Amino acid sequence: MMNEQLSVWLDNLLPWLLTHGINILIVISGTFILNKVFKRIIRRSVRIAVTSNSQVSQDAEKKREETLMRIFNGIVKILLITIATLMILSEIGIKITPILAGAGIAGIAVGFGGQYLIRDIITGLFIIIENQFRVGDVVSIKGVGGTVEDITLRMTTLRDLDGTVHHIPNGEITVVSNMSKYFSRVNLNIGVAYNTRLDHAIEVVNRVGKDLAEDPAWKEHIISAPQFLRVDSLSDSSVDLKILGDTKPIMQWAVMGELRKRIKEAFDKEGIEIPFPQLTVHKN
Repeated sequence: MMNEQLSVWLDNLLPWLLTHGINILIVISGTFILNKVFKRIIRRSVRIAVTSNSQVSQDAEKKREETLMRIFNGIVKILLITIATLMILSEIGIKITPILAGAGIAGIAVGFGGQYLIRDIITGLFIIIENQFRVGDVVSIKGVGGTVEDITLRMTTLRDLDGTVHHIPNGEITVVSNMSKYFSRVNLNIGVAYNTRLDHAIEVVNRVGKDLAEDPAWKEHIISAPQFLRVDSLSDSSVDLKILGDTKPIMQWAVMGELRKRIKEAFDKEGIEIPFPQLTVHKN
């Protein structure tokens, strides 16, 4: 009895494989090929759509291209897999009409509670279209700062300096501060003692900034040499000098660290004091 059932099953299997099996194989192969084709189309379309801008570096343009390609490739991949799955289910013999009807009813039910999801997707589209930030940018969102690791239509993923990953729904992004778009800025205050000749301190600061900008190890990262801007404040124990300069995106922190080190060394050589808070007590 078992042998007869097995024989009948094998007899039915071969015709099924020659018809439906081949169709399923064609669907899988076609989905794979179409995914590759669409990837190439998206890559070329994005590179044509992202026009060159004199204010944007090649690295920044590349980041934007990669972000857009990642988003569109993900959308196309989901659509292709969904269509292929329905076609395979149909070949297996499962009626997809009830599935589609059920999906429609479920979609309506989810729609009532999916306002936040729709808001996330719409906001994500505007973030991408308006080029507010890209993968690799350093941004601050809702008090959380970090490097953008991923952007989807639903959420943005940041990794902060401690290595912690933050997932932020796009719909909750109302204000975003991009610290690496087009260029970054050195914004530094250095305090000197009140008995310092300001002209001397300013000359040293400007010389150190110029030397740093001309250093072969740093000049590729610096757009304009850091230099004295103004006396920013008269603090309790120091005269604070404001120093500004422009750097390539994300390089401001590294440049400021090196600038602080060189200014400290130069001030030590020139006898310029960087004061610290002191309390003077007068006895009657």
